[in-house]
Amino acid sequence: MRYRYNGSVMDERMDVFLNMLYGDEPNYLRDIASYAADIHAPVMRKQTAQILRFFINKENVGRILEIGTAIGYSALFMADCADDIMIDTIEKVPARIKDARLNFEKYDRGKRINLIEGDASEVLESLVKGNKLYDIIFLDAAKAQYMEYLYYIEKLMDSEAVLVTDNVLQEGELLESRYAVNRRDRTIHSRMRKFLKEITNGEKWNTVVLPVGDGVAVTTKRERLD
Repeated sequence: MRYRYNGSVMDERMDVFLNMLYGDEPNYLRDIASYAADIHAPVMRKQTAQILRFFINKENVGRILEIGTAIGYSALFMADCADDIMIDTIEKVPARIKDARLNFEKYDRGKRINLIEGDASEVLESLVKGNKLYDIIFLDAAKAQYMEYLYYIEKLMDSEAVLVTDNVLQEGELLESRYAVNRRDRTIHSRMRKFLKEITNGEKWNTVVLPVGDGVAVTTKRERLD
């Protein structure tokens, strides 16, 4: 049975079992998630969070870029995973920025999260011009723009960096024909399929797509032999 509660494409029993294994989140993150549900703001799922934790806990992770802050839940989760990481996170929606800043002021005690306001494409371009490099990039923003962001992301990834991309299966709709989805969703459907084809078949990338949550892609750059 395909399970679609809160956008999940997992079997319901598997979803519940894995959440039980991961245990409880800190109270302040639970409060932020509850508030997010009240205002219909996106919050990453536990399975996605644990994938990020896995890579953050590896050696030599120092700088993280998040594309899509929302109200700050995921950035705070990542900051809680290790004491020696710095996080740049991008958001353009004023209401989300306001909530994120309040949450960072209250809970980012180490002042390790840098919220960058603005359109993601413009911010990414400026980061490239500033010669920034990151060990982990978490992409969870406007789904129709993933392919556009990828051009900049490649330049921002250190040689052994990992790109974690959320929501790549579109609540299971990506499995359907383009004409089987709502007309208003067809552009996102087509662009996401193009993005997935590039990162799974393109010569620049190594990718595995995990059918957890709403679909998570884990990507690294291929080693160049020239």
